[in-house]
Amino acid sequence: MKVANTTSLSLLVLFAIGFLMLRLASGRAQRTRPSFAAGAQASQAGITREYSKSAYNIAPLSADRIAKLAEDLSPEERHILLDKGTERPMCGTLLNNKEGGAYVCRLCGLPLFNSDAKFTSGTGWPSFFQPSDPQHVHYQRDTDLGMTRTEIQCTRCRSHLGHVFEDGPPPTGLRYCLNSASLRFYAKGTELPPESRPVQMETAYFAGGCFWGIEDRFQQVPGVVDAVSGYMGGKTAEPTYEQVCSGTTGHAEAVRVTYDPKRVTYEQLLEWFFKFHDPTQVNRQGPDVGDQYRSAIFATDHQQLKQAREYIERFRGADAFRNRAIVTQTELAGTFHEAEEYHQDYHAKHGGSCQLPGG
Repeated sequence: MKVANTTSLSLLVLFAIGFLMLRLASGRAQRTRPSFAAGAQASQAGITREYSKSAYNIAPLSADRIAKLAEDLSPEERHILLDKGTERPMCGTLLNNKEGGAYVCRLCGLPLFNSDAKFTSGTGWPSFFQPSDPQHVHYQRDTDLGMTRTEIQCTRCRSHLGHVFEDGPPPTGLRYCLNSASLRFYAKGTELPPESRPVQMETAYFAGGCFWGIEDRFQQVPGVVDAVSGYMGGKTAEPTYEQVCSGTTGHAEAVRVTYDPKRVTYEQLLEWFFKFHDPTQVNRQGPDVGDQYRSAIFATDHQQLKQAREYIERFRGADAFRNRAIVTQTELAGTFHEAEEYHQDYHAKHGGSCQLPGG
């Protein structure tokens, strides 16, 4: 009887230990699932970006263009990049590469990783703890092999790169595990081919009420690379949001717009700006009152200043403004102070968006 009780107790203990281990394993699996991937996608609020923050064209390539680029792939490269294959561990040509430089997509040339983020993981594949630009990597849920993983792809051409895991070093704690065949390496100082270079940008500055909405709308304009909220036109060095709101600094809530002049002109940006706000309201926009909400254009040079003033003069002749004075200020740009991080991409972070006005 005593032996039977001891056996039952042992079985119960073993069952409890097994159950606990299963729960722990399940919990770890849940913790290591690619929640970061969902966060990376959510940060863009479902808006398809034509350009990345680092000024690269990341618009998806057409199927015809991808097929053309794939013509010079070797059979192994085709298997990995297009068929989502995996090269054998310890065999990749870039595994032990310690030279400084850039790693770009083998198929389309988009820069993906830099050598300063590469580390030795001991897994047999080249490993990095972060991409050169988060928007250059696309995350895809992968349930092959009976487990849930996160596949990583090139944002521009969707070629297969590898997978990302949450067992990497600081500061990200991530391990981007890549196939050497998915990459092409350019040593530091080497001239990059055209497809691996950022677009040549120009900059413009606009103020027209709360910068959240102006920033959000400019980000949707075709040809705009980025829009950043900040403060401009005041006298206080390194102003904070609270100081600007006090009305004592003289700054306006402004937006720095970087754009591709081959896709959108400065005059077209002026057209959009006057659709985005009411240029007849003095030191306010709707319910937002104060000189920080004034209408203003800060020109980067005399040519922009001339264009802005000429545009406003033509605008004054429109029927809509014959009995309403346009109060938009125009001046040469001074120092632009980027606003605090919580102001950047505000609508995208909070799940909203201001629609572009119609023609």
